[in-house]
Amino acid sequence: MRSLHRERHLVRRIGWLRAAVLGANDGIVSTASLIVGVAVAAAAKGDILLAGTAGLVAGAMSMAAGEYVSVSSQADTENADLARERAELRDDPRAEEAELAGIYVKRGLDRELAKQVARELMTKDALAAHARDELGISDITTARPIQAAITSALTFSVGAAMPLLAVLVSPAGAILASVAVSSLLYLAILGAVGAKAGGAGILKATARVTFWGAFAMAVTAGIGLAIGKAV
Repeated sequence: MRSLHRERHLVRRIGWLRAAVLGANDGIVSTASLIVGVAVAAAAKGDILLAGTAGLVAGAMSMAAGEYVSVSSQADTENADLARERAELRDDPRAEEAELAGIYVKRGLDRELAKQVARELMTKDALAAHARDELGISDITTARPIQAAITSALTFSVGAAMPLLAVLVSPAGAILASVAVSSLLYLAILGAVGAKAGGAGILKATARVTFWGAFAMAVTAGIGLAIGKAV
């Protein structure tokens, strides 16, 4: 009889989802804050657009480079651990089998059953068994630097384009209010979408991302106003 039970675990999305939400969030917050900071200093609309566009390009490149370097470092660590584990399996397979069995005992298996499970898993793929159960490395969680870099750059660009669009369609006297309100709306939507995609609580995620976006814009506006008066 065919089983009707279907499971949809969302942990498989964690790699690209983290990079996508982080990129879009940073794109909106940093570009909107930059625009607000320049706008309160009584800059012309053309200057505001120029600053915002420069922020979009620089931010996208920074996000791509930062994510690539960060996730590459994680990948290097994973590869080093796998190489070390491969050497240990070659030099002392019995000790590694006992170590794996000990992990299963701690998880609740009977010792004899744990030994049997460890032996059978190591017969099939010893390195995969130790990578997953000893090191916590699997196909789901493994680092993917290029995917993270591309995702972050693209989503940052999309996020940063939203405040710039608000500048384009707003009259000069309403740029500040238009960018602030629309950016907070975008952040709220982003928080809700990210929470929905990750299976988390929508209200908490939305409130969190909106609050910090508003805080960032307020701080930048204060700095821009102070510098604008000083110069």
